Amino acid sequence: MTVLMLWIAAVFAVAAVWWFARRPASPTAPGKRTAPVSGAAAPIQRSAPQMPPVTASPAPVPPPAAPIPPALAAFQWITDAALPQQRREQLLQTIRGIPRPPQSMQQLLSPDFLARAGSAELSQLIMAEPIIAAKVLSAVNSPMYGLRQPVASLGQAVTFLGINSVRNICLQYMLAEAFKPKLAEAQQAFDRIWKASACASELAVRLGKALHWSEQGSLSTQVVLSFVGQLAMASMLPAGRLTEWLAADRLGRARLEQELIGISAVETGALMMRHWGLPASLVEDVAGIGRVLVTPAAKARPERAPMMALGYLCARLGECLANGRMESLDQYQPAMDEADDAHHLRSYLALPSLARLDAALQSPELRASVDQMLGRETPA
Repeated sequence: MTVLMLWIAAVFAVAAVWWFARRPASPTAPGKRTAPVSGAAAPIQRSAPQMPPVTASPAPVPPPAAPIPPALAAFQWITDAALPQQRREQLLQTIRGIPRPPQSMQQLLSPDFLARAGSAELSQLIMAEPIIAAKVLSAVNSPMYGLRQPVASLGQAVTFLGINSVRNICLQYMLAEAFKPKLAEAQQAFDRIWKASACASELAVRLGKALHWSEQGSLSTQVVLSFVGQLAMASMLPAGRLTEWLAADRLGRARLEQELIGISAVETGALMMRHWGLPASLVEDVAGIGRVLVTPAAKARPERAPMMALGYLCARLGECLANGRMESLDQYQPAMDEADDAHHLRSYLALPSLARLDAALQSPELRASVDQMLGRETPA
């Protein structure tokens, strides 16, 4: 019986081998071998269905950035920390010799005062400096501001011009107390700087309002302070170079300032404001406006980039209007300004908060204001 069972098992084994040998092979991809799987039957390989190739639409290619102008690319910005120790000490000694502005300027520029002071507080602060108060009232009643009737008090001035404009006029005269030129050439430079800063601060007030910015007062104040370095330069540069300096654009002036003084007006102004004890954050914001000349938007602090750009634009336009290099803002578009000192400014124009800038620059109200500041009759 045992032999019979062994014989039957052998027959079944031979039959099984014969059946598997006759079974058709599973289809596989040409040239592809199926690896054996230990302990399990190898999976059947099925070729994937052939799909037509998909052609992806090419991604839009942004227009290439304009190359940096050679004069700007070759310019190396110098900070006061990079100056040789002896030259830096000489510059600090010169700065210490310039009289400080009135102490009330510290209060005028304090963050709390900028944020919360009203007409009464501003009037009280200005009236504590009688000479400055008289100059402010004289400026407010000048043709530059075009008031229909004269004002006799600072409260009225705030009512007609707004607190930001009156504060900026006061700040300008406080700075003027610190810089009193001794030479006729320097006096001419001071007059032009004063007019440029007045135009620039008014542009900052009006453009900030048109763009619905909440920091209009801070912006216009920073724009006024951005001219501190220029006032210092007008005091320190050799008299024979002042005409050349005034005629140059911002890049040309910075190059000349570094050649003669060691650092630019921007860095000199920051050094001076730190010496005066102004808040460090304010000094840095003011310096940031001037550094737009050499700082593309991608390297600026994102939270401050819009203020820096608009401040730089206002300061630059104020200079161009005051110095006669630009007659009006008609048809002016920053994106089309190809001047070397506007190169990096153009990189800021894509910021969302500046989207309405062109429309604000071309508004009839702003054009009328510029004509008034320049003493021109506005066409009916």
